[in-house]
Amino acid sequence: MSTKLRLTILSFLQFFIWGSWLITIGAYWFQTKQWSGAQFGAIFSTMGIASIFMPSIMGIIADKYVNAEKLYGILHILGGVVLCTVPMVTDPGTFFWVILLNMIFYMPTLALSIAVSYSVLKRQGLDVVKDYPPIRVWGTIGFIVAMWTVSLLGFEKSANQFYVAAAAAFALGIYSFTLPACPPTAKDTPSRSLVDVLGLKSFALLRDTKMLTFFLFALLLGAALQLTNAYGDTFLHDFDKVPAYKDTFAVKYPAIIMSISQVSETLFILAIPFFLRRFGIKQVMLFSMIAWVLRFGLLAFGTPDFPGITLVILSCIVYGMAFDFFNISGSLFVETQTASSIRASAQGLFMMMTNGFGAVLGSSISGIIIEKYFTAPDGLTKDWQGIWLTFAAYALVIAVLFVFLFKHKHSPQEATAELEHPEPLLSVEQA
Repeated sequence: MSTKLRLTILSFLQFFIWGSWLITIGAYWFQTKQWSGAQFGAIFSTMGIASIFMPSIMGIIADKYVNAEKLYGILHILGGVVLCTVPMVTDPGTFFWVILLNMIFYMPTLALSIAVSYSVLKRQGLDVVKDYPPIRVWGTIGFIVAMWTVSLLGFEKSANQFYVAAAAAFALGIYSFTLPACPPTAKDTPSRSLVDVLGLKSFALLRDTKMLTFFLFALLLGAALQLTNAYGDTFLHDFDKVPAYKDTFAVKYPAIIMSISQVSETLFILAIPFFLRRFGIKQVMLFSMIAWVLRFGLLAFGTPDFPGITLVILSCIVYGMAFDFFNISGSLFVETQTASSIRASAQGLFMMMTNGFGAVLGSSISGIIIEKYFTAPDGLTKDWQGIWLTFAAYALVIAVLFVFLFKHKHSPQEATAELEHPEPLLSVEQA
């Protein structure tokens, strides 16, 4: 088996695990368990909590003590064990801690998958910049295939989705032990302080007004990212309470409809070079914010039947712009505005703000707002139009503030320099 094929399998399974439950957990929570919205918001915050420090801590272990591919495999096997226990949980409080434990094991594997792939490719004399992106795109495909698998098997509202994810985690965990060795690269080098390793010194950047403004908007946009991941699938599932919509394709297989978002994400990546060179970093980030307004606004008026379903599909299409344009242009901004000595830490801070603090903020507060203002007294019926319009208003306020508060002039040279050295992408929804 060729090296590229082996790493393609790794990338596919890495995101298949996540795609098996990330988008459909809301349907299991609300439709099957009928637990509260406020508590559900906390569930999605576990990704942010685990993302703040765990990738860095596991990076220390892989750099100095344990082969990266072995650590990667161990984490996936442990994550698989935890996923097998999820169906046994009978109360939302325990559910939070179980999912948090799973995220503690899973989130570091996102970075480790890149570390393993880069190490293997370099040892084989291959070009990382050229050869890794075609491998990574299979991660997004894996995410989509997982969503389709769970949907077509009828597991969207079932605990079986966690068994599907666990099976993939066990398979990848065992498979990783067959990969070429990726020994610690810093075993004999002097140890750095935990502050250095976790990139905490990069917080000094916040003393600069422009950087502080940028990172605050990164946090606010990170909050927006979690909203459709958390509620998009269960929004369509809720239409099965309406007889006229119950038998529509979108209600039967909402995960398939929502997977259009991941397809769009892969396609909008191709448009980024043109937009960056033509409009510049600030404008591209603004386009992302406007796309978030459209994403939520279209969902507010979407329905599972025609012509309403076209609005849902359009919202999935603009998701690609909403997600890609801010993440890529934001990464470029950090790259061009920081010194090389702190650049890696600054990129880590950017990810910490979006996937860490932003995710915790968006997940927690949105759950409380939905529970308090948009849930009927019966605890089950939700005002989805009000929910999506509130999210759209939130994104619109961010966009307006961004225009006036973020000061940055377009530099074609910056965009060109970055595009000549592209970095591989990581989705969520991440895929």
